[in-house]
Amino acid sequence: MIKFVNRKTIWSFLFVLSSLLSLSCKSEFKDNSDKFKQGVFEIPAGDNFVKETIIRKDSIQISKYGDNIDTLSIKWKNNFFYTLKYINPKNSLQEDPMYIQINKIKEDSYDFTVKIGFSKFNKKGTIYKVK
Repeated sequence: MIKFVNRKTIWSFLFVLSSLLSLSCKSEFKDNSDKFKQGVFEIPAGDNFVKETIIRKDSIQISKYGDNIDTLSIKWKNNFFYTLKYINPKNSLQEDPMYIQINKIKEDSYDFTVKIGFSKFNKKGTIYKVK
């Protein structure tokens, strides 16, 4: 014998189920990744990089490493991906955009992967927010 359940009962059940699921799946992850869009940052000298100091404001990034200072435009696609492009490129390598993917966010730093243009070149590093 087949028993039919009315639509009101089904909708009530689905509502209760979806409410329970949404309450039980509360994320403990706080997305504060936009704090890396402005400020003063540093990439320490290491295996992959020379020490670099970075100042970001609005759509501009100023990078200082050694005796060099470069100005780049920065465009954020979202809180985890942005593109850098030299405003006054000094060589053909600097004419290609750099695509940066944020891989892991920590308290005052993030791990990233940078890719230049459409080449196979990529590097991984960490940026620290100092101000």
